[in-house]
Amino acid sequence: MTHIAVIGAGITGITTAYALARRGFSVSVFDRNRYAAMETSFANGGQLSASNAEVWTRWGTIFKGLKWMLKSDAPLLVNPRPSWHKFSWMAEFMGNIPDYERNTIETARLAIAARDHLTGFAREVGFEFDCEQRGILHVYKKQSEFDHARRVNDLLSQAGLDRREVSAADVQRLEPALKTDTLGGFYTQSDFTGDIHRYARALSEGCARLGTTFHYKSDVTDIHHTSTGIRLDWTGGTGAQQQHFDGIVICAGVGSRAIAARLGDRVNIYPVKGYSITVNLDDADSQAAAPWVSLLDDEAKIVTSRLGRNRFRIAGTAEFNGYNLDIRDDRIKPLRDWCETFFPDVSTEHCVPWAGLRPMLPSMMPRVGPGTKPGVYYNTGHGHLGWTLSAATAEATADIIDTNRMKNAA
Repeated sequence: MTHIAVIGAGITGITTAYALARRGFSVSVFDRNRYAAMETSFANGGQLSASNAEVWTRWGTIFKGLKWMLKSDAPLLVNPRPSWHKFSWMAEFMGNIPDYERNTIETARLAIAARDHLTGFAREVGFEFDCEQRGILHVYKKQSEFDHARRVNDLLSQAGLDRREVSAADVQRLEPALKTDTLGGFYTQSDFTGDIHRYARALSEGCARLGTTFHYKSDVTDIHHTSTGIRLDWTGGTGAQQQHFDGIVICAGVGSRAIAARLGDRVNIYPVKGYSITVNLDDADSQAAAPWVSLLDDEAKIVTSRLGRNRFRIAGTAEFNGYNLDIRDDRIKPLRDWCETFFPDVSTEHCVPWAGLRPMLPSMMPRVGPGTKPGVYYNTGHGHLGWTLSAATAEATADIIDTNRMKNAA
């Protein structure tokens, strides 16, 4: 039996492990945490959003970043401290601007394909993940943002997405809890939301039932490429260990860049910090005042998800500040303020703040496929759409590995 090691137990690692295990591979997953989905896949915005597939590689993003550089509560914040990694990444980011339209269309197509895989995995294993099939509603209060959304909609339509423009009255009808005026919006009925952490943990249990071995609280110390595969060295609860594998898939999020370098590959991921708050809806008034339809405020770069009766997730912003995971109040406060503006009757007394590092490549497209050495594969760099794209890229990765297995067996 072909034995594959998966490095990383976030949403891409767990979906990759499941896609491989259900094809009959022997799979071992390595992660430095005690459980699956404890880092970037812990408390994201919760949206499965083909409607948010627009890549960021356009001049408007650059201009906004420069304008907001000294504004601590800006939706996009760049730490001006010099860093070769950061500045070289940004130079490559600008180099990808000519591919903005093509990459947006391709990302939307991938996101649409991912939906059936993601819900299919949940049905096969048999678990719930606070899924709400109520669509995603983009709302606009500024005309320039609304006009840009119309241009984006043309690209999403080319990818096959049905995202329709709605009036201000329609916005209010779709989400009556909304307590602020808008110019209108775009509604995507086929998009949905869920709890990424709950999903990944449940799917990891499904992987285990298929025979997957999990090495939690394990640090991979070395990867040796041999003539017959990969030898992995790691330290865990029983000390230093090593094992031989037929292949390895790197799904290590922001850690993928360093691992790839050791394997002779360049995977130029930069960590882009995002924040969220989980508002605990402890009283009946807050439960009634919180929205059920998922929202996306493009101007503020904020998304929301209702996670069952008692939780309301608000997430967003982007911060270029290296591998720093500090939770800053000046970045959390805009999320609370946004909630109090849009949903003033929701109590924000009990909010749980969180921060995670999105693994972003300059093209804003994930790296999926083989490395330069035989048996090495990547499924990483999904940026702000890891939850949305993971099931499709997991299936694509498993297909590639399965094809190579059959070629080698022939």
